[in-house]
This record gives sequence, structure tokens and C-alpha cells, in this order.
Amino acid sequence: MDTVFLSSCSGYDWEALQQAVAQQFDALELNQLLSPGMKVVIKPNLVVKAAPDAGIATHPLVTAAVALQIRKSGAEVSIAESPGGLYTPAALKSIYAACGYDKMAEEFHIPLNLDCTHQQVPAPDGKRCRVFPVITSIAEADLVVDIAKMKSHCMTMLSGAVKNLFGVIPGLMKPEFHCRFPEKPAFHEMLVDLCQTIKPAICFVDGIIAMEGNGPTGGKPRFMGVLAGSKNPYALDMACAAMMNMEPMEVLMLREAAERGLCPDSLNRIRFLGEPLDSLRAEDFLQPESKTSNFIEKLPGFMQPMATRLATPYPKIKTRQCIGCGKCAESCPQHTIQLEGSPKKAHIDYSRCIRCYCCHEMCPAHVIEIKRLSLFNF
Repeated sequence: MDTVFLSSCSGYDWEALQQAVAQQFDALELNQLLSPGMKVVIKPNLVVKAAPDAGIATHPLVTAAVALQIRKSGAEVSIAESPGGLYTPAALKSIYAACGYDKMAEEFHIPLNLDCTHQQVPAPDGKRCRVFPVITSIAEADLVVDIAKMKSHCMTMLSGAVKNLFGVIPGLMKPEFHCRFPEKPAFHEMLVDLCQTIKPAICFVDGIIAMEGNGPTGGKPRFMGVLAGSKNPYALDMACAAMMNMEPMEVLMLREAAERGLCPDSLNRIRFLGEPLDSLRAEDFLQPESKTSNFIEKLPGFMQPMATRLATPYPKIKTRQCIGCGKCAESCPQHTIQLEGSPKKAHIDYSRCIRCYCCHEMCPAHVIEIKRLSLFNF
């Protein structure tokens, strides 16, 4: 039976974090996975430049607590990430600095990866993908530790341990996968393929300050006060979904994982340690505005494609506040966004927009909203 450990945390107090992490390592028997000299790479969620308490990035002290616990085994530990946008040493340094990782790494002597090469890693059991471009540090690791951030997500509904691994794909190669798999079911199948390729052995989700609403970067910080851990990223995300007032099997990647036998299809078949799951549920957790409406499934088959297109929310740029940085255009897999006028402002060609919300996710000024036709606002 898969096991998930839930630790209640009142904040990012260093001593309390160390204690919680050590307790989870013991209870989940994570130390048995480690050995002296092993090359361990931690993959946090550093999708964009964000302050540690903004609810966007994995808090640096959570990562540090896990890294120091790993180091006790004699393993070599480092941190690697490929955020959205350009994947260059300069871009990585700026992300690490903005998220507080440079100071943390210096204080605790934890190396930060600056190698921006990648390798083609086979996915022999993949349903949608049989090979992935993976950043070299992750591809060559003996063991991968996945430390995600608990966030709602406009495309995948939930950003947790499984979605966090999309960050092992180098920078601007990520939009290519949105372009290859514009339909949600196929994209979620690809995410499971990727998770099965990377096979993180140790997984945590930083839900002390989470993000609700239009995540993963444009939502609102939400105190949830939980650090969750497991060996199984899918079971861990099922627990996170429940705490975020989501039905786990309505999250397509988790339903896909359950159908493949990678996790149970019910929370009742997961063993919970630490705090009771029900004590950590937030029934008022704000969902992303892009959440699918169930009524479409009840329509006749021939009506569903058009209804889905009309009901699917779309990104809308608040033109006056647009700073013309071009990050949205850079991240758009279909190249539907152009900078026009003087001063330069971003404009979307909706005829080719696939509603992946990459522009919303990568906008540093948070001026791209998720809108739905008024007919479907209920």
C-alpha cells in the first residue's frame, strides 16, 4: 500500500522544518534508498522569478532541509531546475537569486546546477512519448528527489509532484510539447510518461504556503500549513488534490496513472501517517477559472467538440498594463502572440490559440487573465 506522510507546519521555521523532514525520512524509510557516494539531484519548482513566500516556488528552506537530510547518508546532493523561458547559465542564476536559492546554497554549501546541456532519454513504456529531452544533471543522476509546490493550475488543474517534473525538459523545448499535445488528455498522458521516465524515488510537496485560483503563477498565496511526502508521486498528488478540495480522479494525470496501475483510484487505499488528511482539507480552496464544466459530458457527442471550444476559458491580455517584455510570445507554443504598436504591447491571435495558458504562466507582470465566455459563467 502506498504511504503519504503529512506534517503540519506553522511556517518556514528552520528548526521545525528539519524536524518534520527527519521524521518523514524515518517513517517513510527514505534513508534506505540512499548510500554513500550516490549522486542525488533535487528538482524543486522554480518556474519563474518569485519571492520565497509568494506561493509560486518551492521554498529554499524546504529544499535545504531535505538536502541536509540526504547528505547525512554520505550521498552527494545538488539542485537542478529548468524554468520556463531561456535555459542558459545567466537565466538560471537570475532564477536562483530571485527565489532565494543562491543565498541558501551558499549558506549550506549545496551546489546549484548551471550545466545547460540536455540528453535524449528513452521512455520505453511511454504511451505518448518514447523519448524525452532531459537536462543533463537529472539524466545522469543516480536518484532524483522531487520537491514540488502545492498549486492549482489553469491547464492541469493541479501542480504537484507529477507536474513538477515537466521542468526537467529544457527551457523553450517545453512549448514544443504543448504544441505536440494540444488536447488535455494527451498532454496528461505525456506527463505520466515523463514521470515514469524520471522515476523520482523521493517526493515532497511544499504546501506550507500554497497557491489557489489561477495558478501556477497568477493565483493567490494560500496558507495550508502542510509538508507532504511519499515515495509515490501520484499518491502524493492525490493527497494534495484532496486537501485542495479537488476530486483526485478528476485530475486527468492522476486518473491516467490509476488506469495504468501506478496509484490507487481511491484515497481509502492510501496509508496516511502524521496529521489526518481530513484536518488539512480546505473546502473553500479557490479553483482555477479554467476548470472544466461537467455539463459538456452530458451533451450529444456531435455537440461536445464545439461546446468544449466555447466553454474553454481563454487568456486575455490587459493591454494597458502590458510591459512589452515578450515573455508571453517567447513561451507560446503556437506562436500566436505578437508585440505590436508603440510602445510594444502583446496581442493574441485566437484563431490559433490552443488554451495551454503558457502565456499566463510566464507573464512576469501578471497582466494576462483567464476569461470565460459569459454564457458559461455559472
